[in-house]
Amino acid sequence: MLRIQLTQSSPRPAQILGAIVLFAFVLLGNRAISANAQDKPRARDLGIPLDGTPGAYNAITDVPGITVGFSTIIHGEGPLVVGEGPARTGVTAILPRGMNSDPVFAGWYTLNGNGEMTGTTWVEESGFLETPILITNTFSVGVVRDATIAWLAKHWFDGERFWYTYPLVAETYDGLLNDIVGQHVKEEHVLEALDSAQSGPVVEGVVGGGTGMNCHGFKCGTGTSSRVLQVDGSTYTVGALVQANYGGRDQLRIAGVPVGREITDLRYIFNPTDQSNDARGSIIVVIATDAPLLPHQLKRLARRIPLGIGRMGGQGTNGSGDIFIAFSTANEGAHTRRGIQELAMIPNDRIGPLFNATIEATEEAILNAMVAAETTIGVDGNTSFAIPHDRLRDILRKYNRLIE
Repeated sequence: MLRIQLTQSSPRPAQILGAIVLFAFVLLGNRAISANAQDKPRARDLGIPLDGTPGAYNAITDVPGITVGFSTIIHGEGPLVVGEGPARTGVTAILPRGMNSDPVFAGWYTLNGNGEMTGTTWVEESGFLETPILITNTFSVGVVRDATIAWLAKHWFDGERFWYTYPLVAETYDGLLNDIVGQHVKEEHVLEALDSAQSGPVVEGVVGGGTGMNCHGFKCGTGTSSRVLQVDGSTYTVGALVQANYGGRDQLRIAGVPVGREITDLRYIFNPTDQSNDARGSIIVVIATDAPLLPHQLKRLARRIPLGIGRMGGQGTNGSGDIFIAFSTANEGAHTRRGIQELAMIPNDRIGPLFNATIEATEEAILNAMVAAETTIGVDGNTSFAIPHDRLRDILRKYNRLIE
């Protein structure tokens, strides 16, 4: 029986493990990974206690009409050669009404602004989100924005409604694992993410824009969750999707347990080594709901997202781009250039359950991103370790927080 012991001073076995994971990714390709989305464990599968009632898929796609697509770019290994790799990056696409181009009410908020989300000035001014949401790496925002324009011109522009628009593209930094300066995201990857968007289960972890991301000193990436709730007898859904790339190990808390202080090994292996500030990084959070909310109310939802991040130990540090957007698929047809529109909205005095759902779904989406992620080796042998599920369960059991 082969035994591999992972220690901070002995990275070689971990790199072998990561290489095996990388080979599996390359061998299977995006389609195989997407097809097996539900084969990956999720936070609830490990017995982590979580509040609230999730939807059928426990994903942002539980909000009717929303579709999600990915393009995952993984190739190369060994020393960094700018423009050649290794590449560990991608694109995530969220279409608020699928292929329906009807804009949605939206509001955005930033906890700390060391990051980018294009198109938000018009969201703030108009109250509408008029395009899909794309998430990628920091240096690929431009190409993703341009490619989205090309996609919109082909699928959505009708000569009247969309004679101008501002694509919403967000980013987090994956340069610790990815040849980010080499800009491996191309137009075809953006089109792949948009064209592959679908409803139903959403693949998590090392996928799409989250491929090269890390959080709380572990491998992380893309995660999602949802909550079903009632307001005055009506049932609504709130869904969250995150690209998590933030937070220090010592601050990590799961179900209130100081997991980061219990797991002190399996820290990043970077060349050159620099662990002086493992809390740097960013997180993008997208909140969606079918509840009838107006833009100012959606901004209020976006402002609750940091409370979910805070449950995990996020602190909105100086180097972090913590940028959020919330939108509602209710009030179809509200975006028009003529006439008077009659709108529905939930009273502010009844919005509390939606606040709770936003906080809970954000927390669980981050957990799902972390739990689904695999150990990954990137440029120059840089290694980001997956959180060990068995040890996580043992720690939760130690603090009497595990659901057996």
